[in-house]
Amino acid sequence: MEKKYVTEILHHLGEDDLPCGAVNPPIFQTSIFSFKGFDEFSTALSDETNHFLYTRGNNPTVNILEEKLAALEHAERAKLFGSGVAAIVSSISAFLKSGDHIVTVRDCYSWTSTYVTQYLARFGVEHTYVEGNDVNEIEAALRPNTKIIYLESPTTFTFKLQDLTEVSSLARMRGVKTIIDNTWATPIYQNPIDFGIDLVVHSASKYLGGNSDVVGGVVAGSDEDVRRIFEKEFLNTGAVPDPFAAWLILRGIRTLHIRMPVHFQNAMQLSRRLQKSEAVESVLYPMLESSEQYALAKKQMRGGSGLFSFKLKTRDIDRIKKFVNSLRFFRRAVSWGGYESLISPYAVSHRDPGDNVSLIRIHAGLEEIEVLSEDLDRAMKELG
Repeated sequence: MEKKYVTEILHHLGEDDLPCGAVNPPIFQTSIFSFKGFDEFSTALSDETNHFLYTRGNNPTVNILEEKLAALEHAERAKLFGSGVAAIVSSISAFLKSGDHIVTVRDCYSWTSTYVTQYLARFGVEHTYVEGNDVNEIEAALRPNTKIIYLESPTTFTFKLQDLTEVSSLARMRGVKTIIDNTWATPIYQNPIDFGIDLVVHSASKYLGGNSDVVGGVVAGSDEDVRRIFEKEFLNTGAVPDPFAAWLILRGIRTLHIRMPVHFQNAMQLSRRLQKSEAVESVLYPMLESSEQYALAKKQMRGGSGLFSFKLKTRDIDRIKKFVNSLRFFRRAVSWGGYESLISPYAVSHRDPGDNVSLIRIHAGLEEIEVLSEDLDRAMKELG
């Protein structure tokens, strides 16, 4: 995506007629909207998708952000949700009923997996997990009742890619809807709709917000699909985003095109540095030239984010804890996508991590690369 185009979207789109000549969109902190007469009131009630009636549906602050996010993802329409999970769940639910089947990548976001394996199973929806890096495996998993192929490229902890062109082509031939979590790459570096994917979801809490101070989610796609999600799921479940949260995300995306290259550069330097460490067994980052899927990464993405994983050679949990606890500038926390650098050991969230006990996920933030490098080097020395 051209930088000029990105700037026009982030800084100008949807902001031509702001009240009172405001430079920054106001926060419409209102629950309801009134009407001049009976007919206007009736029209809004009959078509809440396209009118302001109740902030549980549409809100001017929210809609400005949605217009920008749709344009960034090359989509016809976008809908903001109160969380990333809400966006994911509603996008999936809108196209499923009891007796249907969903194919999803194995290493997806943990709450997506929980929803598919536990919640949907309660209502008779079947699922099949696939690694995702072989379209033949995905095709073999399809059944006559398959309605959705759910993707996450790259995946959350292992950063495996799916060939979006091949998967979308297969899905169209079989009449299956495709949904992808594009939180990692952001629309700055990847636009799945250009490869034929139907719907794109994001946790807006991550790079879109960018400051670790807001929770939100978004789905983008065709007008028809997003309208269906809005009417069937969004309005019925009340996963409404607060106007102030929308304003915070709106503030965050104005610097998205500036922040992402720094995250990318820091991640590249740190991942290459870790590759050279004698204490490291492997580094998982698709933008590394040594990655098995590097060619696919270059085909689908214009760059990478700050999130990657590496595996220590040791399997001694005490030594792993010592390494993690020795870090000063990498905060130990969940999530990612903010300005700060984070570390999340696989063993923290998995009771039986097995061989992945030494798998550690890093988020390279916006700090000076020298500070982050020295911090990792110091912690590595603690391993002995």
